[in-house]
Amino acid sequence: MATSTLLQKLDIAAEGFGASTSHRRQVETFLAGGAIAAGDWVAFDTSKTGADRVLNVIEAVGGATGTGLTCGVALEAATAGARVNVVVAGYAEGASVANAVAAAGVALVVDNTAPDGQAVAIAAGDLAPACGVSLEAAAGNLCDVWVYKNF
Repeated sequence: MATSTLLQKLDIAAEGFGASTSHRRQVETFLAGGAIAAGDWVAFDTSKTGADRVLNVIEAVGGATGTGLTCGVALEAATAGARVNVVVAGYAEGASVANAVAAAGVALVVDNTAPDGQAVAIAAGDLAPACGVSLEAAAGNLCDVWVYKNF
């Protein structure tokens, strides 16, 4: 289900806007193809067939040059078959990002240098496009990110 991109007011103090109300953030609901932790980067599940490949998501698994299937960051934990809300564009708080990302503004990709579901700094050998950018230095393998819309 698509989210609205409308923002009616900009008075932050009076209206209490935050991550969930930003018109620059888009959240979509998918089915979990396996266990997913909150903050994991997720990817389309190509073990499915037909359109189910883009209805289901799994923890993003990166190949040697990254994965172009990464579509966002899970907002909550989910078990196989459960619904999971995923930030597919915009601000995501507490995304799984390797501690080696030590600053804001680092382009991120999911490749095989980190555990499944975790993004790292894009490297020269990565062929997949960046899936987002860090908004702060990672700590505890988490940081706030801007997710690039990929579909």
